[in-house]
Amino acid sequence: MKFSEQWLRSWVNPALSSDELAHLLTMAGLEVEENEAAAPAFSNVFVAEVLSVSKHPDADRLNVCSVNVGEAGPLQIVCGAPNVSVGIRIPCARIGAVLPGDFKIKQAKVRGIESSGMLCSGKELGLPDDVDGLMILPADAPVGTPIRDYLNLDDRLLTLKLTPNRTDCLSIKGIAREVAALTGTAQTVVEIAAVAPQVDDVRSITLAAGDACPRYAGRVIKGVNQAAPTPDWMKQRLARSGTRSISAIVDITNYVLLEQGQPMHAFDLAKLQGGITVRFAHAGETITLLNDKELKLEADMLVIADEARPVALAGIMGGGETGVEAGAQDVFLESAFFAPAVIAGKARRLGFSSDSSHRFERGVDFGSCRNALERATQLVLDICGGQAGPVQESVAELPARAPVALRVSRVARVLGLALPADEIVAILRRLGLATALAGDVITVTPPSYRFDIEIEEDLIEEVARVYGYDNVPVSASVAKLAMLAQPGNLRGKAALKNILAARDYQEAINYAFVEEKWEADFAGNTAPVKLINPIASQMSVMRSTLFGGLINGLKHNINRRHERVRLFEVARVFHGVAADAQPEKIAGLAWGGREPEQWAAGKDKVDFFDVKADVEALLAPRRAEFRRASHVALHPGRSAEVVVDGLVIGVVGELHPQWSQAYELGSAPVLFELDVAALLAVHKHEARAVSKFQPVRRDLALVVDEHVAVAELLAAFAKVKSPLITGIELFDVYRGKGVEEGKKSLAFKVLMQDTQKTLTDEEVESVVAEIIRRGEGCGATLRA
Repeated sequence: MKFSEQWLRSWVNPALSSDELAHLLTMAGLEVEENEAAAPAFSNVFVAEVLSVSKHPDADRLNVCSVNVGEAGPLQIVCGAPNVSVGIRIPCARIGAVLPGDFKIKQAKVRGIESSGMLCSGKELGLPDDVDGLMILPADAPVGTPIRDYLNLDDRLLTLKLTPNRTDCLSIKGIAREVAALTGTAQTVVEIAAVAPQVDDVRSITLAAGDACPRYAGRVIKGVNQAAPTPDWMKQRLARSGTRSISAIVDITNYVLLEQGQPMHAFDLAKLQGGITVRFAHAGETITLLNDKELKLEADMLVIADEARPVALAGIMGGGETGVEAGAQDVFLESAFFAPAVIAGKARRLGFSSDSSHRFERGVDFGSCRNALERATQLVLDICGGQAGPVQESVAELPARAPVALRVSRVARVLGLALPADEIVAILRRLGLATALAGDVITVTPPSYRFDIEIEEDLIEEVARVYGYDNVPVSASVAKLAMLAQPGNLRGKAALKNILAARDYQEAINYAFVEEKWEADFAGNTAPVKLINPIASQMSVMRSTLFGGLINGLKHNINRRHERVRLFEVARVFHGVAADAQPEKIAGLAWGGREPEQWAAGKDKVDFFDVKADVEALLAPRRAEFRRASHVALHPGRSAEVVVDGLVIGVVGELHPQWSQAYELGSAPVLFELDVAALLAVHKHEARAVSKFQPVRRDLALVVDEHVAVAELLAAFAKVKSPLITGIELFDVYRGKGVEEGKKSLAFKVLMQDTQKTLTDEEVESVVAEIIRRGEGCGATLRA
């Protein structure tokens, strides 16, 4: 709900600044999402009148104008606007004016002619204006008046982000009611008097679906001047509420919608055939709406129909055939209440929304239908003229407003505030709620505009927000707390995040529902879990891998010229609807330089082994085996599955070139995805004595067939159960001279140490011999 602060203050004007008012509304549950100026700051601009216009002697497109700005004598101003003419009234920036963008107006010469100011367009003042040239003001605009005062530009535009239950605040009337209740300020309510009938013309109204539309009112207005202009004050309030001016009749219905919260519609009386019937659509019926959308109506759609066909989709939009167009002389105004359950979801199903459907599907004030009709009628007569007929109204069974009991003791228990019963009653009455106090119980009857009050907790919430959340005292919790035992072989997810953050990754948080194409591309999943009611067409399925979100995040960063990206995410994936089919995963992506750009580092790109090291850091102190793997998203020769204790817990590898090209990534990122549960279990730390004796190092160069993996050899070496071995690591791979074709030389360093004594050559050689023997089991031979 967007509205002008000045419009609101014409109803209720508390002694609060704009920011204080916005804070008050937000703390009362009516979040102010935006609080912006109606116009940018500028100064020294006045209403002026053009007295004369003559061609500039040295420029074909310039004119020399004599302008009255309310001073003793006229000013000479050079102007190039195509629409400048004698007699028009326009904004004029005088010498010393500062326009938006810090543009200062000074005394100047334009092609040799003195110019003492500037005639302004709406664009130059930062105002919406569709005129090519100067901003033309009404002929009665008072010359010499500051333009900010004349156009009420010192206004603020507030936008409320309302929760669905607060439809009563989708109007100036409702917001003013809230502000008055919150501040105790008196309201200046618009008085609405019944318009006396001047003609006898009526249209019958029949409620064939009384449960769906329990109230419908309408009246004929004859002899209206459809060409009458909408008053500037109304157009301004509509514009500042985000509504475009169309024509006087339509503008009036939109104005009453914003002011009173009651959606309305006007029909061209000449195009209606017979009486009005509110009913559900018949099979095969169609209608073309005001937005030119042709619909084939379904049986659950409520329509407004005349004797021949549907003329409006009830609560959503009027029909194009009976809309009020230029030349219409007689109109039929309607004001109705439609049950929220009947309207809810229909507009979304049809692929569009409207201000009416937004309100009706949440519930409007069924008690104000007739008042809104009277208000609109008076505005039509004042602006367009005409003669009104009597109001025709049909009423079925309106929604019951069941009393709700509120216990004073319950308020104290929930809020922690011992508020007196009289104060609670006063708060509720300020909100317009009818109350009756009997002992500890306050019986509250909700008004017709509060559909959200149904249970005791609803009333407690009303008391809390009007009393003020800022006024609720803060007290420390009183409880016995005990530290829970933390198993030594488990760690939390925060530890995993900290490890990756320390390795230069940044956490990403993505939607769990993704594009169906991502599932096929990055998971090979052709039957993902589909959403029944997706929020967008490109978010229609649940993800079974985290790769899609990370790659999308990478593309977002690449488009913003980032040259090095490290992202990770910890979240659930969905292989099915059962709980055990929704495991938690941790996934990461690295792209760009191995190190941040700096003079001492090279420009090498991150590769498989860099990310493999990150995976090993997540697993430490446990060690994993990396086996060659085939994954639909990864490069077939640069990817591996991660195996721990014989179980595959994830994959790591470079993105497949096919997807790097398809998603326009430039170069391939390296990704990993692991089971979180497998990473949370770690070996218990065991204390070991620090040896004071020198370690012994032996280097072994083993020749193996090209297809033999290093992991296979390391697994074989791990079977040597000598307590002297402190580490075996690969430090070189060689192919070339001295090594047979189809083979490779792998160089390992073997570190040995004893905590009690210096190792002897016999002990060392014995261990080395056992390592070589284990290597021979994998086809390895000692390189000569």
